Amino acid sequence: MTSIDGDTSRGVAGNAAIVAAAFVLSRVLGLVREMLIAARFGTGPDYDAYVAAFRIPDLLFLVVMSGAFGSAFIPVFGGLLARGDRARAWRLANTVLTLALVVLAAASLLTVLLAGWLIRALVAPGLAPPQQELATDLTRLLLLSPLLLGLGAAGKGMLEAQHAFAVAAFAPVLYNLGIILGALFLAPAYGPFGLAIGVIGGAIGHAGIQFLDLLRRGWRFVPALDLRTEGLDQVGRLMAPRILGQAAFQINMIVLTNFASRLGERHVSALNYAFQLFMLPHGVLALSLSTVIFPLMARQFAVGDLPSVHRTLQQALSPLLFLTIPATLGLLLFRTSIVQVLFQFGAFSATSTELVAAALGYFAPGLVAFAVVEAVTRAFYAMHDTLTPVLAAVITIAANIALSWLLMPSLGHRGLALSLSLTTTLEMAILLLVLRRRLGGFGAGLPGSLARMLAAGAVMAVAGWWLAGPLALATDPAAGRSVSQVLAFAYTLVAVAACYFVAAYCLGVPELQTLFRRIASKRRSTASNAD
Repeated sequence: MTSIDGDTSRGVAGNAAIVAAAFVLSRVLGLVREMLIAARFGTGPDYDAYVAAFRIPDLLFLVVMSGAFGSAFIPVFGGLLARGDRARAWRLANTVLTLALVVLAAASLLTVLLAGWLIRALVAPGLAPPQQELATDLTRLLLLSPLLLGLGAAGKGMLEAQHAFAVAAFAPVLYNLGIILGALFLAPAYGPFGLAIGVIGGAIGHAGIQFLDLLRRGWRFVPALDLRTEGLDQVGRLMAPRILGQAAFQINMIVLTNFASRLGERHVSALNYAFQLFMLPHGVLALSLSTVIFPLMARQFAVGDLPSVHRTLQQALSPLLFLTIPATLGLLLFRTSIVQVLFQFGAFSATSTELVAAALGYFAPGLVAFAVVEAVTRAFYAMHDTLTPVLAAVITIAANIALSWLLMPSLGHRGLALSLSLTTTLEMAILLLVLRRRLGGFGAGLPGSLARMLAAGAVMAVAGWWLAGPLALATDPAAGRSVSQVLAFAYTLVAVAACYFVAAYCLGVPELQTLFRRIASKRRSTASNAD
């Protein structure tokens, strides 16, 4: 039985840094993308239709391609590679890819035929008829994106199973660049169809760069439909509940879009902008770390080293919580200034800012739950348990539908954001309880460390509450735009974040002390090498 050694830990840290850097770049470009879209469309009815049009293509992508090449595929493919059987590994990859493409093509054809009914009955029944027609046409065009992004997901799964993270992590950068170009050069003439063309162009780049790397590594695509391919039955068993888990997230987004469309114009767009801002720290923190620890935990479980699985998860949760807590407070306290500085240009009005900031304030409390669910779910998948996360996700969907229906009459679109935050917190609680029994806890030091983090967060909250009101007045574009507004915004965020880190240091938060020790160790190593 093996365990994590120092080299492995450093490898995880290095891979996490690469993936985090790629996520940061991708999210920055994603933010630029949203800023350009906001300036062009604001929270207008055409953008409502564009957001609604994405829901079914995204569902197909997540269910078919991402489900096939995500957590179900990597452990089996990686296991064949670990045994040195590359020929069988590539044969499995080609078979899964061929079957997934066949299923996706059939589902896409059916969606083309039913697109109008799906928009009117399921996705956005509250949109005005012209917007429903626009959303239907856009849905049919955007059905190219699941195919292309799905190929990208396949490439990502095959690369990450070989612990090759860099190209897969940077592929979304090309996707965002495609949409940015569409927003800049095509949307002025073709409206939301210009954005959709940019999406397709970005998806081509997303898939292309990964398959070029796979070709370099020896992969060749040979269509295969042999159901007796080694490992295919295992992928199928793991994938069946994984598909439901992947669908759960997008079903929740469809639920939000459905209810928001009933509130009238602007609300679908406002929720989408708020959710994109909410997902910015989530992508940088939770997705980057979870992407790296999953294949490592899968390998540890494959050799029977459950203590190392436990230790890897614990080592991931501590820094994840440490960084997610201040991100949550930042989104909550400075929500108005964030939207003013980033989005309030062109067609994005003060009313749009008010709607988006209101939703962001109710999304923000769920950030910790989103982050923990992302990491903990990967632990279940690494241990070949796809059923538990799916059951938790199904409970979450049912709770989200009921809670959205209850909260929307009194809170409007804020209630929809709050519902998703609360039900994700419920999902987190379920998964943690089950995993705690399975692994025997998360380490004796984690509860005390979390208490210190929360105390540091309280210090940050007091400082942020004191500064949030004046900052919102300073960043209000009503009196015009200036560099000083951006500087005031950046200075305030840095100052409040510093309050958190200083408080954490004074309270003896272990994660911060570990970071300082690593920095000091690298400096000593650098100085020694220089001598």
